[in-house]
Amino acid sequence: MERRKAGLGAVSAVVAAALFWSSSYAVTKQVLSDVGPLSIGAIRFTLAAGILAIMVRARRKPAVRPDARQRRMIYLSGLLGITAYFVLENIGVELSTASDASLIVATYPLMTMLLELVVFRTRMPLLRVTGVLLAALGAFLVVRNGAEVGGSARWFGDVLLLLGGLVWAGYNVLGKYAGQGQDAVNLTYYQTLAGAAGFLLASLLEIRDWQLPDASASALLAYLAVACSVGGFLLYNYGLRRMTSSIAVNILNLVPVFGVLGAVVINGDTVHLAQVFGGVIIIAGVALGLVERRTNTEAAGVVMATPVGKRV
Repeated sequence: MERRKAGLGAVSAVVAAALFWSSSYAVTKQVLSDVGPLSIGAIRFTLAAGILAIMVRARRKPAVRPDARQRRMIYLSGLLGITAYFVLENIGVELSTASDASLIVATYPLMTMLLELVVFRTRMPLLRVTGVLLAALGAFLVVRNGAEVGGSARWFGDVLLLLGGLVWAGYNVLGKYAGQGQDAVNLTYYQTLAGAAGFLLASLLEIRDWQLPDASASALLAYLAVACSVGGFLLYNYGLRRMTSSIAVNILNLVPVFGVLGAVVINGDTVHLAQVFGGVIIIAGVALGLVERRTNTEAAGVVMATPVGKRV
């Protein structure tokens, strides 16, 4: 019973993180009219690091501080999953659309599973291969539609979003080892600290365009920092430390559903038939991978071990 409750809590945490992150594409698209993509990341994650620092310092029982080697791994995961990933995401969203981003993110779970299979040399069943090919076809339809509707800039933005998926996959696999012995707050703090530092350096490329954001953009930046960064990453880290990374990322398939709705409601994006069709194919491919994975796990009677690590 306790194990079932813990599993339900972990799944609920990742679902909640998906709900927060699903709104980030549409919100980021709104802020991009006032703030550059690199500066958005710098402001968002610097604010988040400050909030997390207060949370870490205010704890009655300080968490175990990671040793030098573990800190380097955590910092690297933060640079990969925060700086590198969100540079690609923010620029991709700027060039493309929030709805494209929300659909393309559905390929990320399969990218993570593929990387896990390569790293851990696990045999890939036929259904999972089929799922990968279907998701790739769906992503192609989304990207192709972006090129036809929005031109080369939108196409390039979609490609950057796909590259972001590869970075995110690497972040999840590395995160399985980076946070051993660390709770969600401590792990998220160190990762966000490294990610914010990387973004502050990158944002210097936009120094000529810096300007004070208006009240609306400031409020949206605060939302990105508090809800999407602090809340989303804390929830995701909590869940990821209690399940394998590919299962956690698979839950993020909720992101496209809510993300497209958010893009339509917040940004007034138009969803074309090719995008809908591509999104359906992507999710069908991911579902095949999930069915195969669940079937194999149940047949073997496997009890999930608790890996350590993280998300985004």
